[in-house]
Amino acid sequence: MDRDHQRGHGGGDGGYDGGGYRPRVPGRRPVTDYGSSMVQWMRHRQPRYKGGTIQEVERPSASYIVDMLPPMARVHNAADTVPAKHLHSSLNKIKHPVNVVQWTPEGRRLLTASSSGEFTLWNGMAFNFETIMQAHDSAVRAAAYSHSEDWLISADQDGVIKYWQPNFNNVKALQAHNDPIRDISFSPNDSKFVTACDDATLKIFDFAGGLEESTLTGHNWDAKSVDWHPTKGLLVSGSKDHQVKLWDPRTGRCLTTLHGHKNTISKTSFEPSRGQLLATCARDQTARIFDLRMMRDICLLRGHEKDVSTLVWHPFHASLLTTGGSDGSILHYLLDEPNAPAGTAPSIAPYDSPDPSNAPAQTIHPAHRLQHAHDFAVWSLDWHPLGHILASGSNDRVTRFWTRARPGESECFKDRYHLGEAAAEAQGTWDRRGGRRMMREEEEQELEDEADGLVDQQMPAKQPILPGIPGLGAPSLGSKDGTSTGGAQPKPLGIGSVPPPPSAWAAPLPGMPGMPGIAGMDPTQFAAMIAEGRLPPPPPPFGGKPGAIQGLPPPPPLPANFDFSKMPPGMIPPNFQLPPGFPPPPNPGIPGVPGLPGIGADAAAAGSIRRRAPLPSQQESLMEEQRRGKYRISR
Repeated sequence: MDRDHQRGHGGGDGGYDGGGYRPRVPGRRPVTDYGSSMVQWMRHRQPRYKGGTIQEVERPSASYIVDMLPPMARVHNAADTVPAKHLHSSLNKIKHPVNVVQWTPEGRRLLTASSSGEFTLWNGMAFNFETIMQAHDSAVRAAAYSHSEDWLISADQDGVIKYWQPNFNNVKALQAHNDPIRDISFSPNDSKFVTACDDATLKIFDFAGGLEESTLTGHNWDAKSVDWHPTKGLLVSGSKDHQVKLWDPRTGRCLTTLHGHKNTISKTSFEPSRGQLLATCARDQTARIFDLRMMRDICLLRGHEKDVSTLVWHPFHASLLTTGGSDGSILHYLLDEPNAPAGTAPSIAPYDSPDPSNAPAQTIHPAHRLQHAHDFAVWSLDWHPLGHILASGSNDRVTRFWTRARPGESECFKDRYHLGEAAAEAQGTWDRRGGRRMMREEEEQELEDEADGLVDQQMPAKQPILPGIPGLGAPSLGSKDGTSTGGAQPKPLGIGSVPPPPSAWAAPLPGMPGMPGIAGMDPTQFAAMIAEGRLPPPPPPFGGKPGAIQGLPPPPPLPANFDFSKMPPGMIPPNFQLPPGFPPPPNPGIPGVPGLPGIGADAAAAGSIRRRAPLPSQQESLMEEQRRGKYRISR
């Protein structure tokens, strides 16, 4: 499907090929471009006659690379789409287990959610870092895009659900449960969504109002997975009580219970293209395929040596299913090919037996194994919308990208992800020392990408408050890296759109020269109250002589270079004259408000409310990298 335009040495496995180590060219990385394959298919495609295709079959030769077609062009050849080749491994600067991987609807970026509550976006072609944000306060456990591609909802460990726009602007948050939410799914028309929680319940919410509509109870233990049928009003859920239940979302009634597994159900998913099959996997090292028309299991998927933690259907091939195990393995199954091991008789499908209702399920073995895909459990799998790249997130804190091998390519089947590091090193396809050096170089490249991405999205700096003068910022502006901590920023008094406070002093008090009175109060009555001791004496005016008012303590001495005329409007009385002996201070030279270093009128008027910068488009990002000389123009 894809054509790997190599930016530097090595292939899609990160830059190492053969027994020797070849150093990686700084600033270059392999790029997977699907444009040429799509253009070729759109140019030569013809209407399918009875579901068939008249395209030429690919052959295992490098000369057929130019004739590669996308998976949607060969809907009946699922074997051509099996992702056996490792493309890239992406990891954050601060590493956390990756709980969720989700491609954006247009396929330009991959969203990963970690146990720290962070969202990370990776480029969909070069797989480099784009941006990171703190989305939740606790670990993100589930996320799903709407069918209209306009919304993203995510759920975390504390039972909080958040609504996100495509530009990742958070518009709503609601407390859906008090326990961790394990899975979430949209209805076919996006008007509702359902959640599965550790409190053993499923809840259906109205999306527009964020209100709970119904609670489905029936599981006897934690609900671990839920999925809404792509076209029907039908729910499926899996629980820690080993049961798979089908629900009617309108009435909240449990339609049936499937008892095929013998341990905790880890994932349930309807087949997206036709909707006739249901896939389930559990911690009993097996996965099962149920036919909704027969309401029974028709396939038993074996091959995992440990618990099966997740699974995913291919978006176009209804017979291609991928599972991830708790030991880090990724297995690909073709449901129409049993792939029985040597010396084992293949079983018969229930459709071909004389009694389909009572025939045992057909045993399917994996068509391809990635036994060492990750070092620890694989938590999430997701296909690119075009179906040519598979992304996997694991407990080893790494996000990996996989794709099909190009025609005639065989070295990718001998790498460490298929054989393990020891066996690959024995065959000369992996060098432990060079591999570690390569991993360090990849980490350094990811750090550079993350630093560049964060610099490109710097926010206005937040001004700390100057003690003693409310509303005025201190001379120091923001942090060292130029980022802000969020929230609305205060404005200096009398600057910008914030008016100065009204003066509380009115006419001068009788018997107190230079001392103004209080607006709305009789000056004579106010002076009498002070004389009788019922009110404390007011402070002397700015620049007044303390000796003119008896009984008042002298004010603290002012600095010699204090300039009253440079104070902001509203802070000094009108028609105020400088007292003798106060020379004007030198101008600090800061534009904006004179006399207050670090406070600019333009910055104050802007308000400096933190807003996330728009995400760069893929075309603009690629053009910018080409201008920097990191990528060459694709041929």
